[in-house]
Amino acid sequence: MNEDLPLLRVSSLSKSYGPRIGCADVTFDLWPGEVLAVVGESGSGKTTLLNCLSTRLMPTSGTASYRMRDGAFRDLYRMSEAERRFLMRTDWGFVHQNPADGLRMTVSAGANVGERLMAIGDRHYGRIRATAIDWLSRVEIGEDRIDDEPRAFSGGMRQRLQIARNLVTGPRLVFMDEPTGGLDVSVQARLLDLLRGLVSDLGLAAVVVTHDLAVARLLSQRMMVMKDGRVVETGLTDRVLDDPHEPYTQLLVSSILQV
Repeated sequence: MNEDLPLLRVSSLSKSYGPRIGCADVTFDLWPGEVLAVVGESGSGKTTLLNCLSTRLMPTSGTASYRMRDGAFRDLYRMSEAERRFLMRTDWGFVHQNPADGLRMTVSAGANVGERLMAIGDRHYGRIRATAIDWLSRVEIGEDRIDDEPRAFSGGMRQRLQIARNLVTGPRLVFMDEPTGGLDVSVQARLLDLLRGLVSDLGLAAVVVTHDLAVARLLSQRMMVMKDGRVVETGLTDRVLDDPHEPYTQLLVSSILQV
């Protein structure tokens, strides 16, 4: 497949709620295997942007085109609901800040992972279970927990299970909304290390929304800084964090460094 083309092309994407701007005039390309961090304070528009990109929200104007596995670009907002759902089940993943939003809390850990495989047509129980065990081990969950429900898991384990559920189908693009948001610092570090390894091993492209610049530095090659719904600075992550050009980015970086 032609890797010289972007995976996702976003042009002049805007979402407004009446007079209030969610995000405005966002344009970027995301390349295969690239991780883009979208950073900003609460209310900056980063989650609105993520929800538009993942088709959970329809934008007010602008376009986002995704390169399908056959190489053709498709306008996400002109697809049928069924086509978008199929993308969500197969080619895309979405990691929620709160794992309970991305897991079924009352079925087993194995079933949470296996359901995604069944959604793409796998019906062989033994193979589904073996794949689930393999993926649980990849996210550091022991095989002896496969029949336990996620509600019996710690926050960090739930988040790792949600990651396994998303990655088991071999997606090309994963959206992450504050993936380390509700976790203790030591748990965050372990999860970030795990995520970074998986993203690299699988060659995933990802859009990661975070207010935590340490998450951006560890996971992403490129970052966009948002303020009041607009992108104020964009560039390679290390460059933006080590040599921010915009006053707002300078403020963000310096306030982080003082913590």
